[in-house]
Amino acid sequence: MQVKGWHVAREGEAVTLARRCPARFDLKVETLLPPVGRLDRLAHQVRQDMWRALRDLRGFAPVVRVTPCEGGVTVEAGGEVAGAVPRRTVEARIADVLEDRANRARWVNWAA
Repeated sequence: MQVKGWHVAREGEAVTLARRCPARFDLKVETLLPPVGRLDRLAHQVRQDMWRALRDLRGFAPVVRVTPCEGGVTVEAGGEVAGAVPRRTVEARIADVLEDRANRARWVNWAA
């Protein structure tokens, strides 16, 4: 399903949000969040904040996958990159977004 230029794929209980289809993770960082009711809303919020942090990265197409797990949800954030990038540096920037306490609280409230 496509929503405003974003592809939303549902694979079992998991939700994947991507600009391009099929989604591809050239870069990926994972985190665990508490349980939420709306996985698609969580994916969109994570994507927005990740995009704000990486909008200067040329050729970047964000991908977020949210999967329910025991004790919460696993969020995989990253995406596809056209060209060479400093992988560790970019993944560290994504990790900063995912581990920011204010972001996490806002995401969980929005997706509750």
